[in-house]
Amino acid sequence: MTGATDDRSDQNALRRAWTRAATIDPRYLIALLITLVLVAAQLRYHIVGGYTRLAVALLACVATETLLSWFVRGKVVNLLSAYISGLSLTLLIKPQGEALWPFVLGGFLAISSKYVLQYRNNHLWNPTNFAITTLLLTTASRISVLSHQWGNDLATNLVIWAFGLVIAARVNVLHITLTYVASFFLLNSVRALLLGQPVMPEIAPITGPMYQLFVFFMITDPRTVVRDRRWQMIVAVIIAFVETLIRFGSDQGWPLPTAFNAAPALVALFLVGPIAKWIDLRFRGPTPTPLSAPGSPAPLGHPARPAVQGALARADRA
Repeated sequence: MTGATDDRSDQNALRRAWTRAATIDPRYLIALLITLVLVAAQLRYHIVGGYTRLAVALLACVATETLLSWFVRGKVVNLLSAYISGLSLTLLIKPQGEALWPFVLGGFLAISSKYVLQYRNNHLWNPTNFAITTLLLTTASRISVLSHQWGNDLATNLVIWAFGLVIAARVNVLHITLTYVASFFLLNSVRALLLGQPVMPEIAPITGPMYQLFVFFMITDPRTVVRDRRWQMIVAVIIAFVETLIRFGSDQGWPLPTAFNAAPALVALFLVGPIAKWIDLRFRGPTPTPLSAPGSPAPLGHPARPAVQGALARADRA
């Protein structure tokens, strides 16, 4: 009898903890996850490339966010978005030599895109995706992106994916991640069969660090996804399809820009995401205030959990 009571108490405690997590601003959960990714990457593989890069990227993002938010809104907004962008740029950008300018320019491009490239008070590109893809399109000979430096260590990937899936579920975007991953497996398996290549090497990149950042931070960005749950999943499939098409074109020797070959997933999101967001805003109307101001997240699902909406509204007023 006592054992059954203890089990029920444990279940109730877990349920209360899970419910309480819904009141946390989702950006804090995302920041926690990307911090975990960076710490794991540095401790195990030393891929940050020096803490100077981290400091420069964070400074560029925070300074740009501070100045632009004060100029545009008359106050400094929550800087978590800048923190997330700074860590993402540090992990993904790999410049030649000891160059620091890509982190400065990348930080400026990432944050300023939120304030300049808008439609109906919503930015259209994920900031980090816009910055890295723009740098690759314009300076591909000077920078590259993180790819295989992490390796496919099982323990590290299990920890990152476990935390990532739990946080994605709590932020109500797990369906986007799972839809993209399933589409990636299916489409690249078909591509491998069409080309007469082994399947495993074609789907292995999904376990790499770039894709972990992509599926947990970029394609699920609450501010740039469309608002209907079904259409969120459809857009994820389209992004995976465009990425597969780019990979197929690269295999066939199509004359594609270097950026397309270096980071097909980033380019696919860069092309598809803004169009989907523009259509969503154009035909369904702008995101209701107060969730439409630069620097604050948009609704995370359709419909969003009331507790999550309350947390976002409180964060926006802060």
